[in-house]
Amino acid sequence: MSLVPTRELVEKAAAAGRAVAAFNVITLEHAEAIAAGAEAAERSVILQISENAVRFHGGRVGPIARAAAEVGTACAVDVALHLDHVTDIRLLHTAADAGFSSAMFDAGALPYAENLAATRAAVRWAHGAGLWLEAELGYVGGKPDAPASAHAAGVRTDPREAARYVADTGVDALAVAVGSSHAMTERSASLDHALIERLRDAVRVPLVLHGSSGVGDDELRRAVRAGIVKVNVGTALNIAFTRAVRETLTARPDLTDPRPYVGRGRETMAETVRTLLGVVSG
Repeated sequence: MSLVPTRELVEKAAAAGRAVAAFNVITLEHAEAIAAGAEAAERSVILQISENAVRFHGGRVGPIARAAAEVGTACAVDVALHLDHVTDIRLLHTAADAGFSSAMFDAGALPYAENLAATRAAVRWAHGAGLWLEAELGYVGGKPDAPASAHAAGVRTDPREAARYVADTGVDALAVAVGSSHAMTERSASLDHALIERLRDAVRVPLVLHGSSGVGDDELRRAVRAGIVKVNVGTALNIAFTRAVRETLTARPDLTDPRPYVGRGRETMAETVRTLLGVVSG
């Protein structure tokens, strides 16, 4: 199959009252695991590559983007390619040529007026390049520049401000701060479902939940019912991969060939993807 635009997957999910899951790709094995899990679940999926992942690959987006695109093209279900958490405008401007159909421009650390101006300019460029653009308003916990707690006063997304922000920037989707945190290793986050509903009613673009690895299954299902349409997952894959690698090396300390332990890590990530797709995609 060929890659499909992120917009198409998000719109289909919204029309069906479901969410589409977007999983972070760091290595080729991540992309392969996500594709395998999506095929097992028979659900569409978004492969997303963050600015941090690009930095890990020496600042070169092309190789990992092309690898993910090849995996997505060979997948038996619909796959989209998304560039995530971009703060560097120069990286954003490579997105279309690198094969992405969408990007998330992250000006969330800036004061509101600066965030709005930067995001408006990013939207103008992205739409001119044929890209669907996601942005963020409010601080999702767990990022270095965010307050320490996702429950700190003033960090959650205000519905009235969100409505103005979407209207003034023209963004295609909005990541909202509703109680989740990035990089959580336990699924203990408590989401504000009433706030999600208020945001859904106030904002006429799809809502995105970041930091979903720390959200339990029931909380995720409730969030989707309340109005979340795109669910981002990253840390959960890394936990699964690292646990499997560690267990394999502990059981076989003589191993020098990476394929047995990397392969086991990939299998475990694929199972995590399959399970989470069943939760968020119905």
